[in-house]
Amino acid sequence: MEKIDNLDRKILDIVMRNARIASKDVAQECGVSRAAIHQRIQRMIDLNVITGSGYNVDPKVLGYRTCTYIGINLARGAMYREVVPQLEKIPEVAECHFTTGPYTMLIKLFARDNEHLMDLLNNRIQMIDGVTGTETLISLDNAFTRVLPVTYEEQ
Repeated sequence: MEKIDNLDRKILDIVMRNARIASKDVAQECGVSRAAIHQRIQRMIDLNVITGSGYNVDPKVLGYRTCTYIGINLARGAMYREVVPQLEKIPEVAECHFTTGPYTMLIKLFARDNEHLMDLLNNRIQMIDGVTGTETLISLDNAFTRVLPVTYEEQ
């Protein structure tokens, strides 16, 4: 059985494009009551369909001018269970993925500048037990960021 139905998908499509939209506006667009919208959203939170909320803040405004992707190789792939908690202790690490391909893990990290990046690499990441190597890719520009499309059947 599918976790979400057509109305849930329509609600998701609306709120993913604008998380600040008023419930009454979502209700009007969906043709249901505001209470139904609240109930549906709460249900999707309980089902872990919606996993977070918040504001997207430009890291540059906070002084983090360098966005970096770092491929991490581990001595053994299974060591990621021990490495992830160590990476979580580094506040500049924004994302962490266990991957296939040339790296065991891939992280997204924000640094103030190249010196800060070098310090994070040399004194934090590469010092984690099990890390055997890293490869750093600096993002020159973020062309776009978007949410995934939500498909639903119009009624």
